[in-house]
Amino acid sequence: MSGATIWLTGLPSAGKTTIARALAARLSGEGHRVEVLDGDEVREFLSAGLGFSRTDRDTNVRRIGFVAQLLAAHGVKVLVPVIAPYADTREAVRKHHQQHGTGYLEVHVATPVEVCSARDVKGLYAKQAAGELSGLTGVDDPYEVPADPDLRIEAHGQSVEESAGALHALLAGRGLA
Repeated sequence: MSGATIWLTGLPSAGKTTIARALAARLSGEGHRVEVLDGDEVREFLSAGLGFSRTDRDTNVRRIGFVAQLLAAHGVKVLVPVIAPYADTREAVRKHHQQHGTGYLEVHVATPVEVCSARDVKGLYAKQAAGELSGLTGVDDPYEVPADPDLRIEAHGQSVEESAGALHALLAGRGLA
């Protein structure tokens, strides 16, 4: 079975990790080798010490992209639920995959900021509103919406299972599931 990186980009609390974990369970159940490179976990272990400046965010995304490509080149389906706010950095990761002949799909989890703020899974939006946090992606720091993703998921309008199913259908259509 061939590997690939499936990058789920979107705002904080958009549902990226939830969808990735649901899809990972399904793919694993079908016999695929799967890894989820969760942004928070990677930041803690691989990118410890990086802040949230543009340079640090780019470095973090490129590091994750490098690890994802290595795994994918060895037949792993790598699900990457990471914000990756800047289009040029996402494109650099895509090009790195292309240079190595490794599959790469970009999925935009297109949950509106109002819905993400209401979910506020980690309390980031509340902290930003209270003035305790600045640089929140999509609020007071930029998020560049993908112009032409391989799939756009309107996660706020469907169940997790439906969102994961749409992504699974994309993978199946590309011969990856």
